[in-house]
Amino acid sequence: MSDNASRTATAHVHGHSEENYLECAHGWKSWAFTLDHKRIGVMYLVAILASFLLGGVMALVLRAELFTPNKLFLSEDMYNQMFTLHGAVMTFLFLIPSIPAALGNFILPVMLGVKDVAFPRMNLASFYLWVFGAIFFLLAILLGGLDTGWTFYTPYSTTTNTAVITATLGVFILGFSSIFTGLNFMVTINTMRPAGMTWFRMPLFLWSLYATSIIQILATPVLGITGLLLVAERALGIGIFDPARGGDPVLFQHFFWFYSHPAVYIMILPAMGVVSELVSTFSRKTIFGYRFIAYSSIAIALLGFLVWGHHMFVSGQSALAATVFSALTFTVSIPSAIKVFNWLSTMYKGAISLETPMCYALSFIFLFGIGGLTGLYLGALATDVHLHDTYFVVAHFHYVMVGGTLIAFLGGLHYWWPKMFGRMYNETWARVACLIIFVGFNATFFPQFVLGSRGMPRRYARYDGEFIFFHQFSTTGAMILGCGLVLCAGVLVHSLLRGRKAPANPWGGSTLEWKCSSPPPHHNFDWPPVVTEPYQYDHIVYDPEHQGYVEVEDIPEEDEVTGVPVESHT
Repeated sequence: MSDNASRTATAHVHGHSEENYLECAHGWKSWAFTLDHKRIGVMYLVAILASFLLGGVMALVLRAELFTPNKLFLSEDMYNQMFTLHGAVMTFLFLIPSIPAALGNFILPVMLGVKDVAFPRMNLASFYLWVFGAIFFLLAILLGGLDTGWTFYTPYSTTTNTAVITATLGVFILGFSSIFTGLNFMVTINTMRPAGMTWFRMPLFLWSLYATSIIQILATPVLGITGLLLVAERALGIGIFDPARGGDPVLFQHFFWFYSHPAVYIMILPAMGVVSELVSTFSRKTIFGYRFIAYSSIAIALLGFLVWGHHMFVSGQSALAATVFSALTFTVSIPSAIKVFNWLSTMYKGAISLETPMCYALSFIFLFGIGGLTGLYLGALATDVHLHDTYFVVAHFHYVMVGGTLIAFLGGLHYWWPKMFGRMYNETWARVACLIIFVGFNATFFPQFVLGSRGMPRRYARYDGEFIFFHQFSTTGAMILGCGLVLCAGVLVHSLLRGRKAPANPWGGSTLEWKCSSPPPHHNFDWPPVVTEPYQYDHIVYDPEHQGYVEVEDIPEEDEVTGVPVESHT
C-alpha cells in the first residue's frame, strides 16, 4: 500500500471529531444515569465479573473441601449452602447475562452502525434490575443461606428454613432484566438496521443475539411465574407443589426446566455467535455456510423449547414421553453440529493467526465438542438412568456452560477489549493465560466423567475412599484453572494501565464496529458507516505505521478542513 493510500485509509478510520465515550462526561452521575449503551455495557461487565469472582471463590472452596473424603473445614450443611449459592450465582448472575448484557450491550449498536439501542432508558433499567436481583442473592447469603440446590426443587424448597423466598425474588427480578434486554435487542435489530444491511448481510453475532432474545422473551416469564408460585406456597401455605398439601412436585420440575433448558441456549447461543466472528476474522476467510449458521441459531432457539423433559427421565414420566424427549434431544444437536462443521470448514486452508481471541475460539470448539458428545449419553434413556445425578452430569454441564460460555466470553472480551477501552494487552501473557485455563479446565472436569461413570453421586460432601484419586486430580486442576483466570485478569488490568494505544482495527475485522475509533465516540460514528459484506477481507490490509488494519478501497475524499467525507453516505 502506498504512503498516500495509507494516510487516506488511516484518516478514514481514525478521524473523529468528538471525545470518546469514556471521556465525554465525568463524575459518578455521568455513569449512574447514563443512557449510552457502551457505558451500560461496561457497568454490566464490571458487575458480572464481580459475580464471577464470587462464584469462582465458592467453587474453589468446594473443590478444596473435596480434596479428602472426610471433613476439612465445611460441615455438610455449609457444603450444601456453598454449592447451592455457587450454582445460583454462576447461572443467574454470570452465565445468563455475561455475553448478551455485557458484550452484547456494547457491541450490538456499533456492529449495526447505529447510535444506540432502540430503548436506552429500558436498557439502563435492565441493568438496575440486575443489580437489585443480585442484592437479593447477597441478602440470601446473610439471612441464613440457601441449601436447595440452584434448581430450587420442591418439596424440599417449600419446607427448608433457609432464605428460599429471598433468593426466589432475586431470580424473579433478574428475569425482568433478561426480558428487557431481549426485547431491546430484538426491536433494535428489527427496526434500526442501516440501509444495505439486509438480514443476510448481518453479522452472525447479531443473529445469535436475535435468537437469544426470542428465548429470553418467551421462556423467562415461565420462570418468573414458577418463582412466584413457590413464594406463594411458602408464604401462604397454598398446595401447588408440596404433596403434603395436595401439590405435585413434578409439576415444579416441568415448569422449571421449560425455562431452564432454553436458558442453556441463552448462555450458549451468544457464545456461538462470538466464535463465528473470531473464526472468520482470524482465518481471514469468509465464513463457510453463512446461511446455515444463521438458520441454525433460530433452529436452536425454537427446538430448545421442546426438550426440557430429558432432565426428568427418572421422574416417573411415561415411557412414551421419555422416548419423545430423547428423540428431540438428539434432534437439537443437529444445528449445533452444523455450526461446528462450518467453523472447521472456515478454518480449512485459511490464513489462521493464533492471536489470543482465536486461541479461545479453538478452545471453545474442543471443549464444546466434548460437552456436546457427552450429552448424547445423557439423552439416551438406557444410559441416562445410570448416569443421572452423578458427577458425569456435573462434568457435561461444565464442559458446555463453562467450557462453552465462559471460554467464548473470554474470547469475545479479548477480541473487543481494544475497541471497548482503546488499549492493547500483552499477547504473550494473554496466550499463556489461555493455555493455563485450558489445561486447568480439562484437569478439573474430565476426571469427573470417570467419577460419574463409576457411580459417584453429585452434591455429596463426603465420598468413599475409592474416589480419592479423581477428586484430588480434579481439585488440583481447579487450582490451576483459578491461577489461569487470575493471570488473565492481571493481563487485562495491566493493559488499562500500561497498554499501548489500540488502533481502530487491530485484528483486521470486517464488521462495522471496526470502522470507528477505539474507543468509540459518544455517538459511535461521526458519519454513517458504509455497509459491506460482513466477512470480506480482500480490501482490508495491515498498515505498519499505525499497527492496525485499514481499508484501501472505496475510501471517500475528505474535506481538508473538517475531515468529513465529501460524499454523503446517508
